[in-house]
Amino acid sequence: MNMHHEMSHDEIALARLAALRCEHRDLDEAIAALSASALTSSLALQRLKKQKLLLKDQIARLEDEITPDIIA
Repeated sequence: MNMHHEMSHDEIALARLAALRCEHRDLDEAIAALSASALTSSLALQRLKKQKLLLKDQIARLEDEITPDIIA
């Protein structure tokens, strides 16, 4: 008996959301460590911050996709 379970769209979205949040947290820590460093490259810091903002946008889009609209 081989039960094959395919993930639903919501399950895939939730898994992707968890991965994005983890990556966002890692970038936050990298930015903090780089900011604390005496030899900080402002270009590298800007790139990390831009990447973090892009992740934040992706997270927000996924959250909107998962959360149903409530009409008041």
